[in-house]
Amino acid sequence: MKIWTTEHTFNHPWETVMKAVIQKYPNPMNPGVVGVDVLDRTVDKQGRLHSNKLLIAEWRLPSIVKSMFGISQACTYIQENSVVDPKERTCELQSSNITFANLVSVNERLTYKPHPVNPGKTVLTQEATILVRGVSLSSYMEGIMASSISNNAANGRNAIEWVIRRLSAEIEEHAATAHGTMRMAAAVTEK
Repeated sequence: MKIWTTEHTFNHPWETVMKAVIQKYPNPMNPGVVGVDVLDRTVDKQGRLHSNKLLIAEWRLPSIVKSMFGISQACTYIQENSVVDPKERTCELQSSNITFANLVSVNERLTYKPHPVNPGKTVLTQEATILVRGVSLSSYMEGIMASSISNNAANGRNAIEWVIRRLSAEIEEHAATAHGTMRMAAAVTEK
């Protein structure tokens, strides 16, 4: 078993990061995610949003890994469960692969919280547990998988930044349109 961890600080408030997390897919940084289906979404009595999603992704494994496992299938299914607590300002997201789980299991946990010192920032803690079964060199394979997860994590963080920029641009565009409409209305009223 291999455990991979990392921590990243976004220079955005928690609420901004959460808007981006909820709208993360599709994005150009993670083209391998080809579908997201929300299976269930509820709000509990404490006001926490619980979501259960099915992600469909092209598992971009190195060719050596594919050949060792005898994998030719391109699409995999991943179950993702998340809990967003707006009162406590936390988000916990857990995902695990469904496809190939008898050979490789990847369980990932992401936690988003406000920075303990700077409330204008958000801390992402990410952990993945990788377990390869039924092949020789399993430790080597787990290392390759951890490296792949590390690269994908960087893409995921970049995707969050991309969504934040996109949302900011949309807000600016709407504000400019509203301002222009108000000027036109004022000009018509003056006539």
